Amino acid sequence: MTRLMADADCLFELPAVERALDDMATRVSADLSERLPVFYCVMNGGLITTGHLLTRLGFPLKVDYLHATRYRSELRGGELFWRVSPEVPMSGRHVVIVDDILDEGTTLAAIIDYCRRAGAASVSSAVLVEKQHQRKAVPGLRADYCGLEVEDRYVFGFGMDYKGYWRNAPGIFAPRGL
Repeated sequence: MTRLMADADCLFELPAVERALDDMATRVSADLSERLPVFYCVMNGGLITTGHLLTRLGFPLKVDYLHATRYRSELRGGELFWRVSPEVPMSGRHVVIVDDILDEGTTLAAIIDYCRRAGAASVSSAVLVEKQHQRKAVPGLRADYCGLEVEDRYVFGFGMDYKGYWRNAPGIFAPRGL
């Protein structure tokens, strides 16, 4: 796994990621600062993005998490698997789902649907990275708040993993040859 990092292409260094988070925070604040929103971190990938984003928000909010995954340490997604449901009630709340990446969006679309069925007043999504391709699970699916766009490559770092490793990489990287 250490060789992976040495051979990876750095798509965004840490300063670019930090600027993207600043921009996301500005947009989220403009839209939600008066709404007492609840932010749900999608574990495990959304952990780092959520932590960095929330420290940039200067208004009252609640935080919870949920754990829905399709990857389970694999490189390709499979069936949606719910590990943990959120505890903070969504009914009547302005909900923000925070995740690391929007790729095809099957997981994000299922979570958004779950929140709407739970009676959320509004549901928005915030992702650090959105992949640019035409394979979205729902045509036209986009994150409401997106920090960075990447080409259609496998990426890791800043919450995104490669076979369960390198979520801690300080930037956004792509393995060569994948």
